[in-house]
Amino acid sequence: MSKKISELSYEEAMQDLRTIVQELQEATVSIDDLSEKSKRAATLIRYCREKLRKTEDELKDLFEK
Repeated sequence: MSKKISELSYEEAMQDLRTIVQELQEATVSIDDLSEKSKRAATLIRYCREKLRKTEDELKDLFEK
């Protein structure tokens, strides 16, 4: 079973997302799993974007001081 998204590092989340995208591109995902994989991919994208925003904000604060 996959880790919860909140337990993943950015790199792990990106690797998970790459795997899902590859499976979708290669059509190795069954119709039964398609919805679940798509939902996980969308959640991973949101998670990664939030991590990037948070890091950007932290860096801005660091360099503004």
